[in-house]
Amino acid sequence: MITVIGEALIDLVATPDSTTLKALPGGSPLNVAVGATRLGHPTALMARLSSDYFGQLLRGHLARNGVDLGAAAEADEPTTLAVAIPGAGSRTSGRLYLQGTADWQWSTAELARIPAATTILHLGPLASCVAPGAARILNAAARQRRDGALVCFDPNVCPDVMGTPARGRLLVERTVMSADVVKASTEDIAWLYPGRALEDVAVHWLSLGPELVVITCGGDGAMALRGTRTVLHRPAYPAPVVDTSGAGDAFTAALLAGLCQLSQASVRLGTLSSADLATLLDTCAAAAGLTCERTGADLPTTTELRRALHSHSGAEIERSFALPPLQVNA
Repeated sequence: MITVIGEALIDLVATPDSTTLKALPGGSPLNVAVGATRLGHPTALMARLSSDYFGQLLRGHLARNGVDLGAAAEADEPTTLAVAIPGAGSRTSGRLYLQGTADWQWSTAELARIPAATTILHLGPLASCVAPGAARILNAAARQRRDGALVCFDPNVCPDVMGTPARGRLLVERTVMSADVVKASTEDIAWLYPGRALEDVAVHWLSLGPELVVITCGGDGAMALRGTRTVLHRPAYPAPVVDTSGAGDAFTAALLAGLCQLSQASVRLGTLSSADLATLLDTCAAAAGLTCERTGADLPTTTELRRALHSHSGAEIERSFALPPLQVNA
């Protein structure tokens, strides 16, 4: 099972006439959990879902998409809200209302409910940063890692929460030290480490403990670095861009799905060949590209992703998406 721990919030988005706000389920962890489920993997979302109207809306959305909510806590605090500002840049796209909301109040007892079947544990960006729950989440992740789970992290930078790049680096690196796999975007790194080269940051993160760092570069594709410090570059999936919202979460969902399949095939990151890692990144890029073709963070299903891989790269890569029969190169 893939288990995602993190925030589930409501995005309030203005309608075209700017007179009405539309309430949409949001939050990177929620999107990632939905995306991994659509790719055919049992996925649990451990979020603190409010008992208020918005919390019920979130529960309904997750249940309709087949996400396991057995370990999600029911909270008395209100749902976190994000209000989008039309036309604003990606890093200043709205206002986050999070003071005293449900997402951050994790207790040790709630975090003890991580499903026993968890093989991949993904940490949400904000829940790993905001007190008082952040420290408890990292402690729970450390226990899961000791028990053999692969811990993944996507910083998905939010300046409203992190404040300054210096503070953001402290918060992010604390979580990087608890992870086996880190996926970030060029935007994340540019905000956290202004002026530093992507590869330098990736090597720095690898020195903190992870085995794999993946950096998404928008239209320039993605790059991956491992403990060998070898850099692997892969191109972006050729897709007409309609809406980039959700593309990063689709990439992450496909990455978790691939890592889960590798785990089922008893393939360790350290023994994964460059060719097979390239196939994994191409699959993730295709998931992101398909999401860009439509509006509203509509993440693809397994069938849609297989069809896209087949039409773009041929049957060989389409077959390799199902990693259990993947032949790992020596």
